[in-house]
Amino acid sequence: MKLAILGGAGRMGQMLLGCAQELGLEVVATTERPDSPFIGQAAGNGLSYQADWPEAADTVIDFTFHTCVTANLENAVRCRQAYVLGTTGLTEAERAAVDAAAQKIPLCFAPNFSLGVNLLLELVRRAASVLDESYDAEIVEMHHRHKKDAPSGTALGLAQALAEGRGVSLEDVACYGRHGIVGERPTGEIGIHALRGGSVVGDHTVLFAADEERVEITHKASSRAAFAKGALKAAQWLQGRAPGRYDMRNVLGFEA
Repeated sequence: MKLAILGGAGRMGQMLLGCAQELGLEVVATTERPDSPFIGQAAGNGLSYQADWPEAADTVIDFTFHTCVTANLENAVRCRQAYVLGTTGLTEAERAAVDAAAQKIPLCFAPNFSLGVNLLLELVRRAASVLDESYDAEIVEMHHRHKKDAPSGTALGLAQALAEGRGVSLEDVACYGRHGIVGERPTGEIGIHALRGGSVVGDHTVLFAADEERVEITHKASSRAAFAKGALKAAQWLQGRAPGRYDMRNVLGFEA
């Protein structure tokens, strides 16, 4: 596998480069935006940051900004490259571009690539199928002060898993934070709340609260290496796959 890492100078890009080296994977290119001060500087592994699309790669990992995704996908389709997408905060149009690209290349798109978080998603889906609407469901996430989108893609993924477990549409039951005189909590509502501060890598808790008891399922990331290693695992899994949109449930072999 010949791997390219987009946005290699960023926090996730640096972690991906380090973990790829640790795992003995071949990184053939790492990119940055054309106006980046890092262009031409050493990126490690004998590479320099480049602005050109990494055509020599057969697999691309993208944790850049959502406005870059559509153009990146077009380039990957043109070069017939497998694609691992971890960028969050996509618009509806950008999500449509993901679906269109997946008809032509193998693409793994997940709100979070941590193996632990993906186990959490599965546990939440199953818990929600057992704990009915008499259990009020709330999701709380916290990230570092620099995170640009809210709620996190992982929190949205957890909310979707919860809704799927209960057989309802998330759009019909979601509540994104509360302010003012909002009245009593409706039965079946799924609350989603975002906290920001400090250097928190990523904390997510899903609560099921009934009158008699409360169940809490929590995941706390202490290093971005958890996300990077999961993305690299997905990149390896994509090798030789048919075009299609995959996620970490496919990579980990969970029942669909």
